[in-house]
Amino acid sequence: MDTILSKPDGDKLECLLCPHLCKLAKGKSGICGVRKNTGDRIGLTTYGVISGFALDPIEKKPLYHYFPGSSILSIGSYGCNMRCDFCQNYHISQNVPGNSSEPATPGEILKHVEKARNNIGIAFTYNEPVIWFEFVRDVSRLVKEAGFHTVMVSNGYVSADPLKEYLTLIDAFNIDLKAFSEDFYRKITGASLEPVKESLRMIAKAGNHLEVTTLLVPGLNDSKNEMEELVKWVSGELGRSVPFHISRYFPMHKRKEGATPNETLMRFYEIAKKYLDYVYVGNVMTDSGQDTHCPECRRLITERSGYKVVHVNTTDGNCAGCGKKIYKDFTFSSS
Repeated sequence: MDTILSKPDGDKLECLLCPHLCKLAKGKSGICGVRKNTGDRIGLTTYGVISGFALDPIEKKPLYHYFPGSSILSIGSYGCNMRCDFCQNYHISQNVPGNSSEPATPGEILKHVEKARNNIGIAFTYNEPVIWFEFVRDVSRLVKEAGFHTVMVSNGYVSADPLKEYLTLIDAFNIDLKAFSEDFYRKITGASLEPVKESLRMIAKAGNHLEVTTLLVPGLNDSKNEMEELVKWVSGELGRSVPFHISRYFPMHKRKEGATPNETLMRFYEIAKKYLDYVYVGNVMTDSGQDTHCPECRRLITERSGYKVVHVNTTDGNCAGCGKKIYKDFTFSSS
């Protein structure tokens, strides 16, 4: 697949990677800060430029139903195609420094993947990986050919054709559904809600592993009505078995409100459990809302404390009581 990422628009080039469809004069960069009109094409200025590199628990992505208890090599770069004023990683997402170090090659990344202990593959995360298209594509091809798995943690703001290629490259997604309000997306993120919803539909329809996260920001996206509409849509459009993560906000970047109150998190948790089989609360100091239970017989399947994972009642990813499949992706071998 050879995805077309730009087209002429008068004396400019139009970037086709995300729904912003930035029209760029020669030498200019798009909203993301990393895609630039070089004269004959729109090129990626951060190919191989790494901002973060770590072997993380898969639960940190967060992915709770994708090889739970394993680790994944996680990398990120710079830039983002949204402008959230509460961004928890603003120092890299809202920053595109000059190339101060030698860019990494896909082959070098593969070597790190192969050497990492208890590692299932590679996760593109930390900043927005959608805009890192060429590097994600090249690394993913090598990693998958070597028998490992690929993960993307994204805001889901991507055009349909590039997403179709990502669906052939990426095994598991966690998509940040930031709110269920077009007004929120327009004012707070500088983007739109509908393209994110369409991305989620496409991922779910394709059958790639999907989990969804919503960061609750006090006064912005935490009304009871919006909460309920959001999880009803996830259940109806994506399926009630899609794992859903409610994440606690802490003051960051330009927004100074206090952290999300625990009672707000637990209110959303109780609402979400009415419509979804697997609901989790993250970025908190307690273990509440962390465990996995069988949606059929309510048996405890997996206990979690921080990033410590203990499987209690599961056999090969199935409930040991009633036999229901809980984890499709449960064991991993790199051989």
